[in-house]
Amino acid sequence: GGPNGNAYDSQGRLYTCEFRQRRVTRTSKNGKVEILAARFQGKRLNAPNDIVVRRDGQVYFTDPAFGNQEDTRELDFFGVYHITPKGDLELAAKWKTRPNGVTLSPNGRVLYVADSDARCIRAYDLDRAGAVSNERVVIDQIPGVPDGIRTDEKGNLYVAAKTVCIYSPEAKLLGTIELSETPSNVSFGDGDLESLFITARTSVYRVRMGVKGASQN
Repeated sequence: GGPNGNAYDSQGRLYTCEFRQRRVTRTSKNGKVEILAARFQGKRLNAPNDIVVRRDGQVYFTDPAFGNQEDTRELDFFGVYHITPKGDLELAAKWKTRPNGVTLSPNGRVLYVADSDARCIRAYDLDRAGAVSNERVVIDQIPGVPDGIRTDEKGNLYVAAKTVCIYSPEAKLLGTIELSETPSNVSFGDGDLESLFITARTSVYRVRMGVKGASQN
């Protein structure tokens, strides 16, 4: 299905954005695959890109369109979507620019979304029911095109763009991780969650950070 963004929930189920099939699926440990989202108001999604799952089962994903995906669009907007624990699909935010990477603050109260066209990071407040409010730009003038994003346990935000840029919760640039190729996504891993894995065009990099990634589950 052309898998792109992936995320696990607290039950170990894998959520996948399948951009070629234009849908979001969930795969259980036994291999059963469920389609969670494929259409909004009767029209096919553009090309689901990245996804995150909150501890309580709220799911958020981005739906941009890149390249030849533009030619087959049925929706006249790009979207950030919310799937409730009951399986209802809601449009959380309608965009004119293309949303890309998505992640949560460590406490699950803020949703961050990378805006690839405006080269910024937008944020939304989340309530207990998972509803979004208070859209705002929290980081702008990012060097390069922001793609995948993640937070660590301190609330710092890691942005894959021209390089990997690390920002404090107050949007101060703390540093960068320079690579020989352009990064596309970032994720914390290893048993202690202190390794940052970085995907790029031809390689996957691993950097020990000395700080744990934010655990969403």
